[in-house]
Amino acid sequence: MNIRKRLKSHPEVHTGALNDILFILLLFFLIVSTLANPNVIKVSNPKAKSDTKSKQTVVITVDKDQNLYLAQKKIAIDQLETELKTYLDKETDKPSVVINGDSTSHLGTAIRVMQVIKKLGATPVMAVDNGGQR
Repeated sequence: MNIRKRLKSHPEVHTGALNDILFILLLFFLIVSTLANPNVIKVSNPKAKSDTKSKQTVVITVDKDQNLYLAQKKIAIDQLETELKTYLDKETDKPSVVINGDSTSHLGTAIRVMQVIKKLGATPVMAVDNGGQR
């Protein structure tokens, strides 16, 4: 009779280094995926001779004293619609009107100007002066 216990081998997987390997693989695939360009087909795009941004048809400036200037010409809020209509009738495309407001001007004046611009069928674009602050 054999009194010694038999040494049974237990199957074991050493996973100590597995975490490190998976982390390195994850970083590798993240870096490679950001460098891969999905646009495989190379196409030469046409070059334009002029700037293709939407053109600023006219600029309306509202200063701190609520005075309106249409292209450097001082006008009253009541005359804005008729004066602006003459500028916009010259345009064939959908015109855009830039509202250049002082940082201390009233919001109500800018809203009234925007309403007139929309009534005439133009696109209002608001540009507010922040006084050089960033």
